[in-house]
Amino acid sequence: MPEQITLAEMMARATSEPAAGGHAPLSLLEKAAKVLGAFDGAEPRLSLTEVVRRSGIPRSSAHRILDQLVGLRWLDREGRDYRMGMRMLELGALASHHNRLRRAALPLLHALHEQTGHLVHLAVPDGTEVVYLERIGGLDDRSVPSRVGGRMPAYCTGAGKAVLAFGEPDAAERVIAAGLRPRTPSTLIRPVSLRSELAAVRDRGIAFDHEESFRGVVCVAAPLRGAGRAIAAISLSCKGGGTARRELERLAPAVLSCSRAVWRELYGPGRARTRHAAATPPAPVAQQPRISEQAMDNMMGWLGRSEWM
Repeated sequence: MPEQITLAEMMARATSEPAAGGHAPLSLLEKAAKVLGAFDGAEPRLSLTEVVRRSGIPRSSAHRILDQLVGLRWLDREGRDYRMGMRMLELGALASHHNRLRRAALPLLHALHEQTGHLVHLAVPDGTEVVYLERIGGLDDRSVPSRVGGRMPAYCTGAGKAVLAFGEPDAAERVIAAGLRPRTPSTLIRPVSLRSELAAVRDRGIAFDHEESFRGVVCVAAPLRGAGRAIAAISLSCKGGGTARRELERLAPAVLSCSRAVWRELYGPGRARTRHAAATPPAPVAQQPRISEQAMDNMMGWLGRSEWM
């Protein structure tokens, strides 16, 4: 029988074997976060070998951590495979229940989907990426490769460009410093091109993704903001070429109207936020945490990256 420990005991065992290359060793909590992060994908079940390959954790450590997570009900074991457990469902549902932004936006996102017939996303910024809090679509939208809890680079998505254009003054420069890697032939990979595009987004009030993140997928997005910086973005996506682009241009006012309605739902009509309040988004996404906090954020953030959500 594997050793049964509580989560507190797991966190307390914060030392481990030295890491290669002279770097500080990973704590057990950080290793567990990497193991859990291996399940961040479309496959609901993973073997030990697949967990090792995805996480980069040595096989013996990964096997020990998997057994402990099964004992804690964070994972379930089916034969030689592992999948997310009931405890993840319970905690994930609790996190979702307390997400004020998602609760306020959800009815309006459904209304936007019903009005347009296209896939709707709610995304929040997290460092140089955006995280999808919600995805509203039908069976025809499965071809668009996105999911709740999924992450995308901010520079190549409509939602990402919307929050960068209306975000912190140095947000775009941090994204540029991290590197603009091409995802498709249409991705903006030159800093001057991205800066010019963000200036155009500020002028228009909306952002577009013209097959910059995925081939054949176009998107229009509007920032969720008052007088201050954007705390999130709402986007509308569909597959297609020139016809789809013209369709999204036609529907852009509906997306902008939806974002304004969500803002009013959160803060009331005509209510101005103070400079201090505008600096604190309601979405529970950490901004550049210290390394000791990063492991916990990685683990708890994984709760939302579940197909149950």
